[in-house]
Amino acid sequence: MTAENAPAPSQAPAAEVDTVDHAAATPDQAQPFAELGLKADEYENIRQLLGRRPTNAELAMYSVMWSEHCSYKSSKKHLRTFGKHTTEKMREKLLVGMGEDAGVVDIGDGWAVTFKVESHNHPSYVEPYQGAATGVGGIVRDIISMGARPVAVMDQLRFGAIDHPDTQRVVHGVVSGVGGYGNSLGLPNIGGETVFDAAYQTNPLVNALAMGVMRHEDIRHGAATGAGNKVVLFGARTGGDGIGGASILASETFEEDGPVKRPSVQVGDPFMEKVLIECCLELYAAGTVAGIQDLGAAGISCATSELAANGGSGMHIHLEEVLLRDPTLNAGEILMSESQERMMAVVSPDKLAEFQAIAAKWDVEAAVIGEVTGDGRLTIDHHGHRIVDVDPATVAIDSPVYDRPYARPDWQDALQADTAEALSRPGTAEELAATLRTLIASPNLASKGWITDQYDRYVGGNTALAMPDDAGVLRVDEETGRGVALATDSNGRYTKLDPRTGAQLALAEAYRNVATSGAVPLAITDCLNFGSPEDPGPMWQLVEAIGGLAEACETLGVPVTGGNVSLYNSTGEPGKIDSAIHPTPVVGVLGVFEDVARRTPSGWQDEDLSVLLLGTTREELSGSAWADVVHQHLGGLPPQVDLEAERSLAAVLIASSDEGLAASAHDLSEGGLAQALVESVTRFGTGAQVDLASLLERDGVDLASALFSESQARALVAVPAGHEERLTALADEHGVPVLRLGATTGSALAIEGVGSFAASELRELREGTLPRYFG
Repeated sequence: MTAENAPAPSQAPAAEVDTVDHAAATPDQAQPFAELGLKADEYENIRQLLGRRPTNAELAMYSVMWSEHCSYKSSKKHLRTFGKHTTEKMREKLLVGMGEDAGVVDIGDGWAVTFKVESHNHPSYVEPYQGAATGVGGIVRDIISMGARPVAVMDQLRFGAIDHPDTQRVVHGVVSGVGGYGNSLGLPNIGGETVFDAAYQTNPLVNALAMGVMRHEDIRHGAATGAGNKVVLFGARTGGDGIGGASILASETFEEDGPVKRPSVQVGDPFMEKVLIECCLELYAAGTVAGIQDLGAAGISCATSELAANGGSGMHIHLEEVLLRDPTLNAGEILMSESQERMMAVVSPDKLAEFQAIAAKWDVEAAVIGEVTGDGRLTIDHHGHRIVDVDPATVAIDSPVYDRPYARPDWQDALQADTAEALSRPGTAEELAATLRTLIASPNLASKGWITDQYDRYVGGNTALAMPDDAGVLRVDEETGRGVALATDSNGRYTKLDPRTGAQLALAEAYRNVATSGAVPLAITDCLNFGSPEDPGPMWQLVEAIGGLAEACETLGVPVTGGNVSLYNSTGEPGKIDSAIHPTPVVGVLGVFEDVARRTPSGWQDEDLSVLLLGTTREELSGSAWADVVHQHLGGLPPQVDLEAERSLAAVLIASSDEGLAASAHDLSEGGLAQALVESVTRFGTGAQVDLASLLERDGVDLASALFSESQARALVAVPAGHEERLTALADEHGVPVLRLGATTGSALAIEGVGSFAASELRELREGTLPRYFG
């Protein structure tokens, strides 16, 4: 239904409507601002910008757009570090970089991919189902707004202790929300992560990634230009859900005894979004859209101010033309509502009728709510009353930039001095076997099938690899087989021990996972989840992580295309070691295939394959799954990061895919070699016999370290006997150490000096954990 035959959009304003008064106001006329999340100095800044007291509507608009979630005011200064470490060489494949709804990269043959990861953390604690569902919906709309067809999603989840009573509530809601929304859209969920740790008990992390594909000429931008062009709001109607939602919830901490903020969480409708996707794509193809912006955090406030500011133009809005689900909403509530499944388009008058006809064809409501002007002002009227008159750049671009104090926490030195290498280790075969069984059944190493089986991984017919493989692989071009690989990783325990190294290790693992599949790593997106920026310790962690990540991107030659920062994930007393979540920089790496038929799976399917270990093993047990599960210990330094070794390893893995040498490849990360062996066996049920004696001799480690160390830049590769010599030569060529550990055979994993484990037993151990708690 279009605006012409819609019911009356909005009721008349109350008599006490607050309108623009250009006369100066005295300080005692100031409206309340603290409850909107504004600081006193921010309010005074707004007064100075306007030269008067802000109206209620203006105050609402500034409050959401200057919130931490929308403005990045605590991290903006440090995020510029990424630009300083982005070389011209790295920019060659970047079609759209940081600052837009999502980054876009060139993958060849005229194809482009847009991808981005964002957080919906606090809303998912308040209302797990809707918080997670609308997190997926929001990131998918970012992809639509770039002009792309969404083709896949991923999720990165962190929950509290698996045996905590509240974890049940959050897990069931979040998993149902992610699956329900993504499945309804018909998008395959091709990978992700799930971690359980008490550090996330009241601050679960729900990060969602979406990817879309397009031709180069289809890229869209969020800018309003062309005086006289119409501003059209289309999609779902505006309601009272989400008022001050993600923008405010994500910009403050939860107090232990604070109120439940359920009304602030948005409500999603995936079926409306599915229709909206198809409608947008047809609108783009018809050439009816001059500018486009999705409505997410801050709703109309965000869309109007960003479109006008990005276009260097002005905009005039008639707010009463907004189609409402709830006619009792006042002007401020309409501006701040974060109701889902809405888009805002800039349309030239000669294209308006065609735009409306296409929207009507898809049964998508559309309303002309204003027009682009040339005066550089954003003005908003409500039933003839001027309620907003601002420079849009002051709202959307020139928000405060804070130089927050940060300092290495007092407890950091003691934490790093408490190494796990000094802890008692299993020595006998029986002890080693028992430890292996304990580890593979632990929540973070156990199979996540209970979760991923609730997601559709193959809808659309273009999924080539998905969980539990190391990377998700998707075909983009059916004729040539050109496609992409995606992997996301982070280890909060590593980052707690050393934020700079931990962030680099997150990138290194995702980069390695993409290379393990056979794809060439091309670009990254990140979601930086940290504690309160007003606490110098978490702020130091953030600064260190950004610096480390930027340097690692430059070394590996992969630019940051965009992402998200989620702060205020804190509950405890500032300054304490447990005041916030483990710092969790999630890194997603995109890689490209010329032909996805060359992809390399992660498990063993055939017998008589030579099992080769690439890389060097060191005694690196601090921060490991072994230290966590067996000793409930966190201390010491994380594994060393060697980015040059990662590049060399990736070169070998990619070349082995290109030449068709590897039957399977699996990276070594959390859980070490033991976990990689177990996952390779349980993937398809093919066993192996391995002997680690040569590894112990060459690298000078004991058997426990050989099995459970989490040294990086390593991979387990299985090759037919006839290809072993060539793969070994490739490894030598790139300076990557290689050892033959054994061969695939039978249906059991036999490790010399440890024991034999039937594939069925290993699978039962791994697959029983999550259902035992949740299902």
